[in-house]
Amino acid sequence: MSRVFQTLAPALTRRMGLAAVAGGVMLACSPAPAANPEDGAEAARAQSATRGLDAAMVERGLVEARGLDRLHAVIIARHGAVLVEERLRGPGLDTPVNIKSASKSVLSALTGIAIGRGVLEGVDQPVAPVLAADLPVAPDPRLSDLTVGHLLSMRAGLGRTSGDQYGRWVTSPNWVRHALARPFEDEPGGRMIYSTGTSHLMSAVLTRASGRSTHALAVDWLGEPLGIRIPPWPQDPQGVYFGGNDMLMSPRDLLRFGELYRLDGEIDGRRILPEGWVEESWRSRGVSPWSGNGYGYGWFARRSGVHDIHFAWGYGGQMLFIVPSLDLTVVMISDPNPHPRAESHLPALHALMDRDIIPAAVRGAEAGG
Repeated sequence: MSRVFQTLAPALTRRMGLAAVAGGVMLACSPAPAANPEDGAEAARAQSATRGLDAAMVERGLVEARGLDRLHAVIIARHGAVLVEERLRGPGLDTPVNIKSASKSVLSALTGIAIGRGVLEGVDQPVAPVLAADLPVAPDPRLSDLTVGHLLSMRAGLGRTSGDQYGRWVTSPNWVRHALARPFEDEPGGRMIYSTGTSHLMSAVLTRASGRSTHALAVDWLGEPLGIRIPPWPQDPQGVYFGGNDMLMSPRDLLRFGELYRLDGEIDGRRILPEGWVEESWRSRGVSPWSGNGYGYGWFARRSGVHDIHFAWGYGGQMLFIVPSLDLTVVMISDPNPHPRAESHLPALHALMDRDIIPAAVRGAEAGG
């Protein structure tokens, strides 16, 4: 069971950069015994509602979450205050874990910063000149039409390197050249073709244009200003950090990254993302052929009732949800290598949002929280 609104240590509050609410937060720990359990539960529900979440609804969701064997951790923040932290199993909340393809959302943030700093010209910048050294022999002329925006929105038109093509791609001697040599399945700027190789091309563009590794940029442009830890992650044979997969971030640090987006790129009085980048990133430019969700610049989008949800999605259930209308940020971390390999519990994570967490925030808002 979770204790409702135990006071958060001031040091943790400073590290997270989140506003502490009067009376504290909800943390995953054993509750102190109450003289009258019914009175204690009622008081907890009333206190929770005034701080932004309906405690009974949240607890119902946590009961469901504890029954999901693949789910490792849940963190919920509202109005910038951490209200729920629960480690169900697996690594601790401060331990960097593989966020899988949620890395694509981080890569999008780095791209926006690169544009803001003049390292890249903008989303309409052609990428072929930057990647000239890795263009295949007799390149398809359409490669010259590829832009930064096409890579970020998965509308490069190039054949997939994900799915059944993934193994062949990551065992190739040059990942960038292999991705650029894939046959075109649509014109650049056409339909969404989800491919991690397309994101890797964006990592290579950042590396070539800046003269620095993607990891160095992540540490300098996100890690330092956000106060989060971003350890090195795998590189391709040429030393380009894997674009769009295998980044490492702790659940608490992933929440901090999500708060940056909830706050429109400015946090602790410091602008980190260019003005307007969050809105541009969240605007859907394509539609996933599998889920039907919209896709912008590294972010998926869907609706839950009247509320827009923008989310980063990593294989196995590494999820970062942001609901702007409710000032809600939610992290869910799962087993990154489920057996059998499947996204079978992903619908359950979306159901937790739709059935429990969002209604809890709505009820909290109705109660004045």
